Amino acid sequence: MKVLVINSGSSSIKYQLFEMPEGKVVCSGLLERIGMESSVLSYKYLRGEEFLEYKTTHGIADHAQGLKEVAALLTDKEKGVIDNPEDIAVVGHRAVHGGEKFADTVLITEHVKEEIKNLFSLAPLHNPPNHLGIEVAETIFTKAKQVAVFDTAFYQTMPEVAYRFAIPNELYVKHGIRAYGFHGTSHKYVSEQAIGFYKNIHQKIVSIHLGNGCSMSAIAEGKCVDTSMGLGPMNGLIMGTRSGDIDQSVIFYLIKQLGYTPDEVSDLLNKKSGLLGLAGVSDMRDLKELIAKEDKHAILAHQLYVYRIKKYIGYFAAVMNGLDTIIFTAGVGENDPFTRERICDNMSFFGIELDQTKNTGKERGIREINSTESKVKVLVVPTNEEKEIAEQCFQLLI
Repeated sequence: MKVLVINSGSSSIKYQLFEMPEGKVVCSGLLERIGMESSVLSYKYLRGEEFLEYKTTHGIADHAQGLKEVAALLTDKEKGVIDNPEDIAVVGHRAVHGGEKFADTVLITEHVKEEIKNLFSLAPLHNPPNHLGIEVAETIFTKAKQVAVFDTAFYQTMPEVAYRFAIPNELYVKHGIRAYGFHGTSHKYVSEQAIGFYKNIHQKIVSIHLGNGCSMSAIAEGKCVDTSMGLGPMNGLIMGTRSGDIDQSVIFYLIKQLGYTPDEVSDLLNKKSGLLGLAGVSDMRDLKELIAKEDKHAILAHQLYVYRIKKYIGYFAAVMNGLDTIIFTAGVGENDPFTRERICDNMSFFGIELDQTKNTGKERGIREINSTESKVKVLVVPTNEEKEIAEQCFQLLI
C-alpha cells in the first residue's frame, strides 16, 4: 500500500511517500515559501539503494499549484516513483486542531472537513492550510482514501483536572475553551520509541519537543496526562517567535495602556516574541552565534529558554509523582548538545546527570546520553511525524 503523507503549513508543504506496512520511504520533499517568487521545492527519490536529490527555485503561487508540482515530480519519467496519481492508495494529512471532536485518526468526509473549518479560530495559522491541503489533494489523488491525523488526538487521554481552566463553566461547555495540546503526533511517536527501546510501558516520561515551535508532554503508562500548550499552540515554552506562558495582565496592559488592538497583541505574542523578541533572531543556530560573541541579549534569551523548560520538568515530575525518562526531540532537541547540557545542568535533585561524551557524540538514531549514575534516563529520539501518520493511516484501513 502506497501512503502519501502531506503536512501543509501556512507557506509550506512537507511530504513523504511510504510503502506500507514496511514503512519504507520511497521519496520525500519540502516545498517552502509558497506565494513568493523564490519558492523552493526540494525532492529526494529512491533509486536502487540510494536517494537522489533534486531542487528547484521558482514562483509557486499557492498550495494548489504546489501540490500539482509535487504530483508531477512523483510521476516524472526520470525522477518519478509512481506511474500515475492513482497508484496512491491513501493520502494522510496532518491536521493540527481537532478539538474534542476527534480522539482518533479518521477517514475524511464532508463532515470532517466542516469540523476542521469550524476550528479555524482555534488554530488560525494551521487549520486553514491543513484544510486547503485536503481539498487540493482530493482533486489530484482522486482514487485515494483521504485520512486526517490530528495533533490534538494524543491529548484526549488527559484528565479534566489537566485540561480545564478556572473560568466560568459555560465557556467550556458552549465554546470548548480548554487546553488541547499540540505536537501530539511527535510526542506520541517518540514516547512509543522510548517505550520500545526500554521494553517497558510503565515509565513516567517527559517528552521535550524543541524546534521553532516548542512543547512538552507528561506521559505515564503510555498515555499523555499533561502538556505545556493550551487552547492554541502559543502557551508554555519560549519558542522561536512565540512568547509561551505570559501573565494575562500584560495583555490587558498592552490593550488598555499602550493602545494595542487584539489582533496586534496576537501578532506580537505569536510572531514577534520568544527568542526573536528577546535577541532579534528566532533560529537557535543564529542565537548560539550571538552567544559566542557574548551578546548579552542572546545570553539572557537562552537562559530564559532553558529556565522555562526546567520549570516544566519539575511541574510534570510532580504531576506524575516521579520521573523515569526524559526525551529530547525535534530540530533543537536532537541536534543541540549545548542546549541539552544547559537544561540538564544542576538537576541532581531529580537524579538527572548527563554523560558529556555521549551528549556531544555524533551518533544518529535513538540513543542514551545520561551517565551511568543518573537515576533518570535521558534519551535523544529523532522524531518522524510523517512515519507516525503513515502508520496510523495503515492501521485505520487494514
